[in-house]
Amino acid sequence: MTKFSGSGYIFIGLNLVRGLSIVTLVLLFASSIVTMVEDVKAVNAFIKLEQASGSNSTVLDCSVYDCDYVEGSTVPNQPAGAFWAILNRLLIIFQSIVLIMSEVGWPSAFFDRYFPVLGPNFGLGALGVIQCLLGAAVLSHHVDEFSLVAAFFLFAVGCLNILLGLIFRESAKSRRSITGWREGERDILPRSNSRQAPARDTAYLSRTLTMNSTEKVAPSETGSTNMSRSISRPGMGFGRQGQKKAELAGYQVSAPEESVPRYTPSPNASPSPKIQFRTSSPLA
Repeated sequence: MTKFSGSGYIFIGLNLVRGLSIVTLVLLFASSIVTMVEDVKAVNAFIKLEQASGSNSTVLDCSVYDCDYVEGSTVPNQPAGAFWAILNRLLIIFQSIVLIMSEVGWPSAFFDRYFPVLGPNFGLGALGVIQCLLGAAVLSHHVDEFSLVAAFFLFAVGCLNILLGLIFRESAKSRRSITGWREGERDILPRSNSRQAPARDTAYLSRTLTMNSTEKVAPSETGSTNMSRSISRPGMGFGRQGQKKAELAGYQVSAPEESVPRYTPSPNASPSPKIQFRTSSPLA
């Protein structure tokens, strides 16, 4: 059985809240379309009723009918009331789509450029505030049960996102990111700096090595001008300067293990005996 750490439970919990947020936004999207269709039908019926009341004043009696709103709708009975009511529903639908895209995390470059508060670099507080505003805007009108339930759940999820934004602040979206979680599991190599620095430093080192190799070959072709350039910008090599550069780039340089060549005699070996030659005199 797989065991999760504290960050694993946080990852699962934040993604559950994100799933609930997407579901409530989809419900709000669907309920707004249903309400908009019902409002259009009610406005058409109200217009027919007003035309009929022109010849017979007893057809439209404000003591019987609610003259402040169109009967059976959320449209106010005022100049351009139907236009503003339909525009309100269209804005709610548009905001629901934008929030769903923000929760999915696509496209992240679009949100970073045009809506930074909904991008990956911000927390969940702004998202929760917008959800609460949408829920309150729907709950402030007399709507059907479907819209009422969808708006109530959206307001509750918005309050939960505000709470999570206060707890985790800007790290909330990075903690719940699925791609970031996978990269965190794959990142097992020891690095002294952050994860994003080595890629940039590796490209810089490769570019530096390429320039140095080109400058070292250039003197044989172009003469002393390129020779002076190669001398003024020498390569790091394999010495202490190269080691410092690698450590700044985030790599760990380990010293090789010391080894004794095979031809080196052992320090405890006894010296070989000396051979002495005696020469005898021929006149002995």
